[in-house]
Amino acid sequence: MDQIRVATLNLWGEQPPLAERMEEVIAACAALELDAICLQEVREVPGSVPNMAATIAEALGFQHAFAPATPWGGGVEGLAICSRLPIAHQEFAELPHAVESERRVVLAAVVEAERTRVALFTTHLNYRLADGAKREDQVAAIDAFIRPFPTELPRILCGDFNAAPGSDEIRFLRGQHSVGGQRTYWQDAWERHHPGERGYTWAARNPYTAKLAWLEPDRRIDYILVSPMTRDGRGVIEGCRMAFDQPSRGGVWCSDHFGLVADIRITPRG
Repeated sequence: MDQIRVATLNLWGEQPPLAERMEEVIAACAALELDAICLQEVREVPGSVPNMAATIAEALGFQHAFAPATPWGGGVEGLAICSRLPIAHQEFAELPHAVESERRVVLAAVVEAERTRVALFTTHLNYRLADGAKREDQVAAIDAFIRPFPTELPRILCGDFNAAPGSDEIRFLRGQHSVGGQRTYWQDAWERHHPGERGYTWAARNPYTAKLAWLEPDRRIDYILVSPMTRDGRGVIEGCRMAFDQPSRGGVWCSDHFGLVADIRITPRG
């Protein structure tokens, strides 16, 4: 196994039509032949909504890791990573500016590939358009959380960052801006293969976004970010494309977000 295929998707919680949406998500994951999917807005409400990530993982024959974030509707909303590959380690951390009604976290899962391990991360940042300063603190905390993971592991950071590519919080992750005197560098999988293309993941053509019509439409706010390429070829992004971006024949969309899928090389080139 020389590369891993990873997707990211904000699941839009238990918004209706939930059963039909979950069917579409599971079918799309199977068709994409994923190794892992990083999820946001994963809901679990006892007695009414089974853990959405557990449902997806069971249908696909995957393992999953889950991290609770915010109380929601008598249950909880959180993050998850579903993986075809065995999960060897998982942990999560709270991000800055957490309050009871909006607690943000980052979740890590180290998975066992055939000849190496891969560190996967998923997150979901504050969503308000004026929350840029909070998101800067959050991405700096995410980068600090990831730094102790062994550098020889390919590291893949996915999520709904609620920030466009030109924002300071994304520019920090891309090595173009300092936060608190710190710098980092991550590859943007979409930009690597679609330079200059808009790639909207929060898109007006998705009718489900109408429920939050007061948010600025047509933005690229969901990302697959990859640690720097190494001399031996690890971390090369072999491809990236939009996913979960078409409705079913019955007009059901997977979510109010579109997702991404990327193929990343995880072993040295021969």
